[in-house]
Amino acid sequence: MFNEDNTTEQMIISTLKKNGWEYISADDLDREENDVMVESMVREALIRLNPEIAEDESRADEIIYKLRTLFLSTNPQNLVTQNEAFKQMVFEKNSYPFGEDGKQVSIDFFGTEINGKLDQNQYVVTNQWVYPKKEGGKRLDIVLLVNGFPFVIGELKTPVRAAITWLDGAQDINKYEQSIPQMFVTNVFNFATEGKCYRYGSVCMPAAKYGPWHTADDKSDGSLAAVQTSVQDMITKYKIMDLFQFFTLFATDSKYRKFKVIARYQQYEGANMIIERVRAGYPKKGLIWHFQGSGKSYLMEFAAVKLRMLPDLKNPTVIIVDDRLDLESQITAQFHSSDVGNLESASTREQLMTMLRQDIRKIIITTIFRFQEVTGELSLRDNIIVMVDECHRTQEGDLGIKMRTALPNAFFFGMTGTPINRVDKNTFATFGATEDRSGYMSKYSFSDSIRDHATLPLNFEPVPVDLRVDRDTMDREFDILTRDLPDSDKAELSKRVNMQAIMYNEKRIHKVCAHIAKHFTEKIRPNGYKAQVVVYDRPCCLKYKAELDKLLGEECSTIVMDTNDDKADEYKKYRRSKDEEAKILDRFRDTNDPLEIVIVTAKLLTGFDAPILQVMYLDKPMKDHTLLQAICRTNRTFDEGKTHGLIVDYIGIFDNVAKALDFDEGSMKKVITNIEEVKKQIPALLRKCLSYFMGVDRTVDGWEGLMAAQECLPTNAEKDKFAADYQVLNRAWNAVSPDPMLSPIQVDYVWLTKVFESVKPTNGGGGLIWAALGPKTMEIVNSNMDVGEVHEDEEILSLDAELIDAFIEKHKGAKNAAKKVEIDLVARIHKHSDDPKFMRLGDKLEKLREQHEQGLINSIEFLKMLLELAREAAQAEKEVVPEEEVDKGKAALTELFNGVKNTNTPVIVERIVTDIDDIVKIVRFDGWQNTTGGRQEVKKALRSVVWVKYKIKDKEVFDKAYSYIEQYY
Repeated sequence: MFNEDNTTEQMIISTLKKNGWEYISADDLDREENDVMVESMVREALIRLNPEIAEDESRADEIIYKLRTLFLSTNPQNLVTQNEAFKQMVFEKNSYPFGEDGKQVSIDFFGTEINGKLDQNQYVVTNQWVYPKKEGGKRLDIVLLVNGFPFVIGELKTPVRAAITWLDGAQDINKYEQSIPQMFVTNVFNFATEGKCYRYGSVCMPAAKYGPWHTADDKSDGSLAAVQTSVQDMITKYKIMDLFQFFTLFATDSKYRKFKVIARYQQYEGANMIIERVRAGYPKKGLIWHFQGSGKSYLMEFAAVKLRMLPDLKNPTVIIVDDRLDLESQITAQFHSSDVGNLESASTREQLMTMLRQDIRKIIITTIFRFQEVTGELSLRDNIIVMVDECHRTQEGDLGIKMRTALPNAFFFGMTGTPINRVDKNTFATFGATEDRSGYMSKYSFSDSIRDHATLPLNFEPVPVDLRVDRDTMDREFDILTRDLPDSDKAELSKRVNMQAIMYNEKRIHKVCAHIAKHFTEKIRPNGYKAQVVVYDRPCCLKYKAELDKLLGEECSTIVMDTNDDKADEYKKYRRSKDEEAKILDRFRDTNDPLEIVIVTAKLLTGFDAPILQVMYLDKPMKDHTLLQAICRTNRTFDEGKTHGLIVDYIGIFDNVAKALDFDEGSMKKVITNIEEVKKQIPALLRKCLSYFMGVDRTVDGWEGLMAAQECLPTNAEKDKFAADYQVLNRAWNAVSPDPMLSPIQVDYVWLTKVFESVKPTNGGGGLIWAALGPKTMEIVNSNMDVGEVHEDEEILSLDAELIDAFIEKHKGAKNAAKKVEIDLVARIHKHSDDPKFMRLGDKLEKLREQHEQGLINSIEFLKMLLELAREAAQAEKEVVPEEEVDKGKAALTELFNGVKNTNTPVIVERIVTDIDDIVKIVRFDGWQNTTGGRQEVKKALRSVVWVKYKIKDKEVFDKAYSYIEQYY
């Protein structure tokens, strides 16, 4: 049924109807709740698209029976495999004996670009789809059907609450993939939105990795209009089928786990631009700049696969050209992991020339250097498409000329991950078409990739001055080295040796390695990330490895280098085959492997993809695109805690960022964020967060202090605004920590963190604005946090009217009383955040908060309902506490008494605990906490031990001991 109250739902359905989708309410669809597909639609499409089935309509049923087995055999563990099996069933394993005399014929499940029947598909949008049963089934907000198959599932969240975001919707989809995996067997993609941001992802993709869909003209976010633009552009009849057939692929990782890849909008745009130019026949070139880490390899793979499959291109040859062997190996491995068919690797010059002379019609992967001996034409065909990776480095020279001489009628598309430097005019001339006004056919800049969370910001951290390489120091060292040489020899040496002299200096290497070891163990390792050390040359690799071994142990690091031309066998230990090197790098990528640092000089500076890598210790002079490519090894997204890549600069490269990155794009000058600048911002960020709590005494501990802070954030809107400002501070803090400059303000920061934690939604919602704290913050939180303690009085667990009144009087008003109970309850719910009972309690508390905030209930009613929730929480806690908790209770009491004992306290603490335990066991009975008599008997017994026998007449001790007994006995 159409929901008039849901603005986002209305907008999406209305937009899709304009895009040609037919709206049918879920109640009007011809299906039972336990049906995954609308079988009548599937049957009609099979008959409509296939004359062989139209002749005998029962043949459609044979296919439907086969489809049902696919759903019935699906579970959460094999969902990606089943999703792939459906695509194979549609496009590859689609032969049936429906021809004359039982001859096998290919069956069309859908109209596609290839069979020319796109307009014969039935495109339906529906909402509030229930599966697998009417009562208690899962309710999916939006479902898009093509020929009766659910292709797209959308989850919508409220646009009113800032803390609830698209991420909550995406996380719900992740849960549905576990609970109702059958609904995702035929899935192309899923999307989530709260009416501000639109994000989509493939089956089993973690919610945090969902990406946006923008257009070339509109990359805005944060409004219903922006969501409408994304939906209008992405969810068209043509693009749904295009994405399904050509822009989703299935790959296998190093641990043999299947995962599904769907094109990001920039990959889809770039690949289709290539295809459009090839189809049009002009212009026969184009330059694509997509920033490092944004998926150029997949763009080439999507383009290559589609080019090969389109019949009107007459079986073209696609050549992928790299300029490094390691890049060739990497992209070959990626294509193989995705099971791309008709793939060849031209690993020698002879192989390449033979393939082109023999008119091989496949995808060929090679390097630019294999064109070195070409002197004439190898093929005159005009349906050869060449995609040149990292096209700014070598392709402008003689090798580029030879490649074009060999293939005079081919298309040439250049790919680069870095913008073209002003000096590299030849790159524009070679690949840039005059039709592209900016010089680029497709551009996806650094700022685009940061905004879309495709990559992370880059920070750089200057090091102590005595470790930096500078011209004065180099000149001074060189003068010492050459003081006995004539000027002519000194001039000759200065061209080659001055930098080497400083880089080989043993004292400096020792200091740099000591700094690396300290920095890594304090700032990187605690967060679970890894490091790359980039050094001057191969001898330096050995020197740094020896020093780091002394400081961190041999297992911590290894060297990855080119060991060719090693006449003296100096580097024999690190001579590895391709497979051996791949295994080493897989170990580096493994979070649980002790290999944490790779030392390199030339290898792994381009194309190396290891999301766990966060920091690069840079001790090698580099410039322009070489520098930018190298430092972007650290900017890959990994987990919620990784908020940036970090460059620790020992060479002084970043003293003038604008000069080091002197590219046409002004935005490139902002690629690097200086940690020193972040440090300067932290006091202001802290003041902004504290400004929410003017007049609050931050020295007051416990729930009273938190209650005063919460009074300053009375509405959800104010809580969310504070949370957004706190998150900015939190990211800056984690980037700088553990710098000593934070020490004077740590108390205020910890206090703000407690407030942040205490006002978080208890239902787990709000995955963006209320995102997890960084590991460094958690470290100080764990040592300072006391908000998680549950302060229990007998009144909190009782609904006795007299006790409620007494409690209200005691704490001067229902408002204060309610706030204390709320703080206690939040602590309980967070303590058991994974338990369904407590998740339900969290939902109840959020609803109660909203009712109270809107003035729908008064404070007394609010308190009574809170007390009821507290009682439910106590009961739920009892149900999840195992029997052994009695022993934990004794341990807790032991700790308590240890904290208060003095010279007058009996030394045998164990006797006190044993006495309490024995007395309580005698007098207690089931449900004693809920009766006045039971509570009085237990308190009387406790008094006889604590006050009478052991003379400890401290009320706080007594109260705490009682709360422990109530909790554990």
